[in-house]
Amino acid sequence: MTATIPVPGGSVATRIALLSGPEEALNQAQASTATCAPGLASGPWDFDAAPGYGPGASLTDAAPAGIPRQAELPEEYRRTSDAELEERITRAKEFLGDRVVILGHFYQRDEVVRHADFVGDSFQLARAAKSRPDAEAIVFCGVHFMAETADLLSGPDQAVVLPNLAAGCSMADMADADSVAECWEQLSALYGEAPDALGRQPVIPVTYMNSSAALKAFCGENGGIVCTSSNAAAVLEWAFERGQRVLFFPDQHLGRNTAKAMGIPLAAMPMWNPRLPLGGNTPQTLQDAKVLLWNGFCSVHKRFTVAQIEQARAEHPGVRVIVHPECPMPVVDAADESGSTDYIQKAIAAAPAGSTFAVGTEINMVNRLAAQYPQHTIFCLDPVICPCSTMYRIHPGYLAWVLEGLAAGQVHNRITVPAATASAARTALERMLAVRP
Repeated sequence: MTATIPVPGGSVATRIALLSGPEEALNQAQASTATCAPGLASGPWDFDAAPGYGPGASLTDAAPAGIPRQAELPEEYRRTSDAELEERITRAKEFLGDRVVILGHFYQRDEVVRHADFVGDSFQLARAAKSRPDAEAIVFCGVHFMAETADLLSGPDQAVVLPNLAAGCSMADMADADSVAECWEQLSALYGEAPDALGRQPVIPVTYMNSSAALKAFCGENGGIVCTSSNAAAVLEWAFERGQRVLFFPDQHLGRNTAKAMGIPLAAMPMWNPRLPLGGNTPQTLQDAKVLLWNGFCSVHKRFTVAQIEQARAEHPGVRVIVHPECPMPVVDAADESGSTDYIQKAIAAAPAGSTFAVGTEINMVNRLAAQYPQHTIFCLDPVICPCSTMYRIHPGYLAWVLEGLAAGQVHNRITVPAATASAARTALERMLAVRP
């Protein structure tokens, strides 16, 4: 069930290459059912100058104008073999020593993660960056909002580098600063600004870590806070102590699943569509709301379905189904449990040998867990190989380029949050750090 057709083992990139290559005895129609986008077999530099997120789970997501584009990678890195890139990365890393720290997200491809000094989720990696104050450069193998967060939490003399500027996040882009500010104006006009008898504000903004520094700053300036997938419930409790309602963005599914588990009825969780007046709601609906959910989502986790869970249970009696809380509510309800990437990894590590897991999260992480824990049977709920489009844009060629640049005294792709934005964004992050799940 790890693929719709038999595929040899190995990394996700290797499997995609085999499915797309002439050595695989498959016709094009069969190969197209094995991956969500045939272009995944190409180098990401083929898409850097084009608008959009590139092949993968976010291929059909609408990309806003002005998202970062990556300049063309020098030809020597585009034409170098995988083996030589491996050698060049290793050599540059050894030369730089403690002057550089490489962070790799759980969803990164194996060919990049193997060079990371720390592997984790976005917030774990930001804290890891903070733990290395003597490093001159932090190379963040993740996506843009993660590099911004690392810049917020690292020292002023440390350079945070994103190997490919085109590695954004379609979910993070679904809530922009202008749209959130317009929403806030409409809510302020409806609710007023006076606290209730308990001193609670009409509404508290809560942004998921998967958002821009500008939105973190918005929360910092308006009494709000940041959350992660592992502490969302604790953060919502914090917000309800201070506010009558919560505006939660950008991921509707994390907000809905978390609030539902806390006992908040679905009728009190209207969706806010930023393209419509009052988000497409009536004034009374908004007055009765407890959690206003932004119309955003993760295209990776949106792929998982109840039918996939039913198939997993039919084919693997006794299977333990774990999904990420960014999955739609019916999927979370049908699973045995849900949790952050760190939760999923720890659950598998602690399970007795011989356990079977169907996991609803990004394929690179699931594939890596299957290799790391051969005593278990571990497979991805989604039978189609479809990695995160933007994570997949970090290729060993880009990692070699930025590391060799640092070795030569050049800083490519530095991510810097403006000082005014950084101050307010840190306020929201510090509030989150003070919350204990």
